Amino acid sequence: MMKAGRGILALTLGFGTFAPAMFAAAGSTVNPTVFVMTNAADRNEVVVYTRERDGGSSEANRFSTDGRGSGGTNDPLQSQGSLTLNSEHTLLFAVNAGSGTLASFRVRGKGELALVDKVPTGGSEPLAVATFKNRVYVLDGAGQGTVVGFSVDEAGRLHAITDASAFLSATSAGGSSISITPDGQFLVVTERLTNDIDTFRIFSDGTLGPINTIASPVPGVFSARFDPQGQLILSATGPAGAANASTISSFSVKSNGALTAVTESLPTFGNANCWNAVTPDGKFAYVSNAGSSTISAFSISKTGVLKPVGSTVVATQPEGTTNLDITVSGDGKYLYTLDSMVGSVSVFAINADGTLTSQGEISGLPKNVGFNGIAAL
Repeated sequence: MMKAGRGILALTLGFGTFAPAMFAAAGSTVNPTVFVMTNAADRNEVVVYTRERDGGSSEANRFSTDGRGSGGTNDPLQSQGSLTLNSEHTLLFAVNAGSGTLASFRVRGKGELALVDKVPTGGSEPLAVATFKNRVYVLDGAGQGTVVGFSVDEAGRLHAITDASAFLSATSAGGSSISITPDGQFLVVTERLTNDIDTFRIFSDGTLGPINTIASPVPGVFSARFDPQGQLILSATGPAGAANASTISSFSVKSNGALTAVTESLPTFGNANCWNAVTPDGKFAYVSNAGSSTISAFSISKTGVLKPVGSTVVATQPEGTTNLDITVSGDGKYLYTLDSMVGSVSVFAINADGTLTSQGEISGLPKNVGFNGIAAL
């Protein structure tokens, strides 16, 4: 979690180019597509980068969200999930933190998006999105903070679910991530300022049960994601001011929404671990140590036990990169990091043992501005 600037910024985005060796080393037969959100205060956009199968020319497009971002400088949203794909990778959802709306896009071939809908979220600063089947839930960070539910049809049109809203535990709780169990039974929100974790039961009609607030057993809670087996993987920055104190933990979710620690406070050997990503097969979890410009990797057992991959840190980026949000491609072959300070997206091939091999970077993004959110097909 990096300190956020809140100044209004007009963002002009230059399209980037791929490094020549990008994607070739892993032998992929897919056409990788990466989405990045500008979060610009005047006109929020989603930028799409693709690479042709034959390794030829790259292309880049951008699509308006029909709303405004928050602007600012480095990591203004302080959240994970501001740009989110559904599980089928047919729909993409983007928050407009500056205009209090949620945009939905239909994902088409070769990096094309079609804006389908835009709806008010009921709060002034939507920060993150979670999806499950035909449901979408939005985390809003303004005031006390809220969670609001929508149904979504196959075309991507959004409809508010009656009475599907709930407050977080306190005013200015600092909601920073939202996630849904793989069975769709519970919704989990992390609160970075209170160091709490909220769970809500999701009923069959999409409404939410009462909030169940759990004091995080680890300091510096920031983001949490579920693995395919239903274990909650939690990133935490550690005690304030401590060096290389970031941790990763895993928890099981009980039938009443309570959390039980499986692996607690495993060190990432880095600073500012605020984001994590799990491979689709559930074998590995990666964390972004933004303050150290490193990535750490952990294997995940079927019961949620975490173990370091190798010496834990599997990639070191140039000093000052400030790798924010991270994501894994839908085929599990690539890891992408959003490098805020240097204006790029780093690309890594995921090896069979969980280690990473650099595939270069997508350059040309503006440096030290407020873009947030990354997703990949």
